[in-house]
Amino acid sequence: MDEAQLLHMISTPSQRLVDDIKKINGDILILGCGGKIGPSLAIMAKRAIDAAGINKRVIGASLFDYAGDVQRMRDAGVEVIETNLFDPEQLAALPEVENIIYMVGRKFGTYNDPSMTWAINVLLPLKVCERFPQSNFVVFSTGNVYSYADIASGGSCETDLPEPVGEYGQTSLGRERVFEHYASLNENKVLLFRLNYSIDLRYGVLFDIAKNIMEGNPINLGIGYFNCIWQGDVCEFALRALRHVNNPPEILNVTGPESISIVWAANKMGELLGKAPVFSEGSLPKKALFSNTTKLTNLMGYPHMPLMKMMKMVAEWIKSGGSTINAPTHFEATDGKY
Repeated sequence: MDEAQLLHMISTPSQRLVDDIKKINGDILILGCGGKIGPSLAIMAKRAIDAAGINKRVIGASLFDYAGDVQRMRDAGVEVIETNLFDPEQLAALPEVENIIYMVGRKFGTYNDPSMTWAINVLLPLKVCERFPQSNFVVFSTGNVYSYADIASGGSCETDLPEPVGEYGQTSLGRERVFEHYASLNENKVLLFRLNYSIDLRYGVLFDIAKNIMEGNPINLGIGYFNCIWQGDVCEFALRALRHVNNPPEILNVTGPESISIVWAANKMGELLGKAPVFSEGSLPKKALFSNTTKLTNLMGYPHMPLMKMMKMVAEWIKSGGSTINAPTHFEATDGKY
């Protein structure tokens, strides 16, 4: 598999998405469409609309990070607006739409420049909510709004009290609170999409584990368990979540259903790579940052991509020298500093 085939696979819509896209009224605007997930989400949306035989605009607006994304989106029929959302005139010039998927956020670099993270994660949502008072929003958030859960708990649930560790988690909760506040003022509908560890073959927790094994670096046991989910499933769930926006806002954990042991994952990945992992000293902690997805699977079903298939594909990708995205997850961090 080459990168073009990978991107095609990630953006292929499922039948359940094609069925749901017919039931979503209005056009779709994706704000912050320039990161790792946004372009494939936009392309998947357009492919689902085409497969459904309906007429609906998909608009991606962002300052784009990766070379080639803009042209790939345009080739797929996505309308692309290269814009700085902090600029009042550029924000005001965006088209009126019924549905917005909000993906803007900052994580890495928070420790060195926290004020920028507060501006992006909290101040900008305020401006966007004021610009689009009547739109439905699916708002990308994170499991970092929770604290660390006991490994026997089954993971954090949507009803758990948020207790974020560190300023990234705090600002992510701040973003949620801004959307909640404006939903109460404007009576528009919102879903808070708390994502944990999206992956494809070029980045993600499984990639980080495999890369450390191949380079002989010790696997950090600071976090004993984690969740992850295939990027294609993230895109599907985000689009289908537009059917489940609500007021007061709905909250939804989005990740794979497994609570994965870091030791098990490293050993299994080592088998696939033909190289034994090295572990850092110390015992596994009794708590971890991981989420319970019972609500997600009850609402929209299980992810299509199984864990073992992801692991096998990541191992083959790395062994064949596949391309990478320089975006380490730092999933092992326990102090909330990113």
